[in-house]
Amino acid sequence: MNWITYNQLAWTDTILARPEDFEEEATTYVNLIKPHLSATSPTMLHLGCGAGGHDFHFKRHFSVTGVDLSEGMLEIARKRNPEIQYLQGDMRTVSIDREFDVVAIPDSIMYMTTLEDLSAALSNAVAHLKRDGVLLVVAHTREEFRNNNFAYTGEADNTHVTVLENNHIVSENTYEAAIVYLIRKGGRLETHHEVHTLGLFSYDQWMRIFDRLLLKVELINLDHLYDKYLLEEGAYRLKVFVGTFGV
Repeated sequence: MNWITYNQLAWTDTILARPEDFEEEATTYVNLIKPHLSATSPTMLHLGCGAGGHDFHFKRHFSVTGVDLSEGMLEIARKRNPEIQYLQGDMRTVSIDREFDVVAIPDSIMYMTTLEDLSAALSNAVAHLKRDGVLLVVAHTREEFRNNNFAYTGEADNTHVTVLENNHIVSENTYEAAIVYLIRKGGRLETHHEVHTLGLFSYDQWMRIFDRLLLKVELINLDHLYDKYLLEEGAYRLKVFVGTFGV
């Protein structure tokens, strides 16, 4: 999983997505989590934390521990949030030997490409969750997913970055994200591209895993998050699953 997006080109995240760009999204998640919490100084395990953009805001509300597979993204996260402990690890298998008030996966669960992977990641998340804790997962459902195209752009220090992304369903349980980078440094153009295969599961498949994990789940639609990046009309539909242990 040595994707250039998250390693050699991880530095582009500092141009394309500033920490303040995550405020509205992170605040939405905080507001969904807090009504379910009783802890006065809650802890959070953020799986698939990326470059720490969400954590820049999460740390105002939680004592955060971040985990990501890509060292390139973790290097940026540590610079952005030096007070947070960041660990390199796979969300399916990482073991931190402690439980948290919140376990959050807001931006990376789609990298689970099989039901076995998805079940392993969610089971491991729950294994790190206190009995009165909250699990937050943001995901697509297969029923609502559509092929789509995005464009992201930014400029800093005489460097301009444009990223084009095409998402396309390729099988019952997977879609491809084809990503093209156009980077101009001092007027010179360089290009990069790669394809990520990502998971796509039905609502019933998600709910069967949550039921097996004994989680009571609240479902919230989040359909506007990427509207400004879409290159065609329509919505990029996302679901927020907020899970707590049933009484």
